[in-house]
Amino acid sequence: MSSVFGVWGAMRLSLSCLLGAFVLGASTLALAAPAVTCTRTFSLALHDHGLLYSADTDAGIDKDFAEELIKRSGCKVTVTLLPRARIWQLIEQGALDFSLSGIADEARNRYASFAWYFSDQFYLLVREDAQVKSLAEFAANPALQLGVIRSFRYSPRANELVDELSSQRRVRNASRLEPLYEVLMSNQIQGMIIEPFDYPQVHSEAIRQHTRVVETGDAPTPHGLIMSNKSLLIEERAQWRALVDEMRADGTVERIFAKYLPADLAHTLVDF
Repeated sequence: MSSVFGVWGAMRLSLSCLLGAFVLGASTLALAAPAVTCTRTFSLALHDHGLLYSADTDAGIDKDFAEELIKRSGCKVTVTLLPRARIWQLIEQGALDFSLSGIADEARNRYASFAWYFSDQFYLLVREDAQVKSLAEFAANPALQLGVIRSFRYSPRANELVDELSSQRRVRNASRLEPLYEVLMSNQIQGMIIEPFDYPQVHSEAIRQHTRVVETGDAPTPHGLIMSNKSLLIEERAQWRALVDEMRADGTVERIFAKYLPADLAHTLVDF
């Protein structure tokens, strides 16, 4: 009799372990592969900005990020290249579903949602001969002009500088970085807002000899996947946000950043 009970006990234990393993496996699978509802072909736009994406090389952090995100979703996504200002217009209209490395503000939060995947600091790059050591000194000199990318927003103090100088007609807009470097070197502007993705150009011999980097004093600003509130349901946005969170959690985002930036800087940007 005891041997029979022993057999049944062992079977019950085995079944219990098997069921537990199945539940655990199912839970792990659910966590490893967040479901995205692919109801249609989605649209995503990149913008030309330093190491985030270069149209010249067709490479960059955001392109790699987009490819991994699309692969994990299993959805069909049409990827295009657009000016940043146009991207925000289309996101607001619901004519574009996604873009990348976006920064939130009060106005954008009304028509877009975000899934954060990195955070970085902004700096003021100024000409040496401007003799400026702070944002306040730059603002105080009416002869100094600032260059920005059209529709870009930055960190709080950098935004205050841009807004103040815009009201004084001391801001020059461009659609991408390269024209700003050109007018900075020709002294048509004396400063521009930069971030770590712009470092390769800043460290070039021609620019380094004539400029200095000034701290804004701002904390790092979150950047993320931009999702149109008009074209995507709340449930859909939650699904895509879960994919981004998974890419951060399993180290994929950091590996993408480390492909283009020093490992310690890559870690700092994605560990927030």
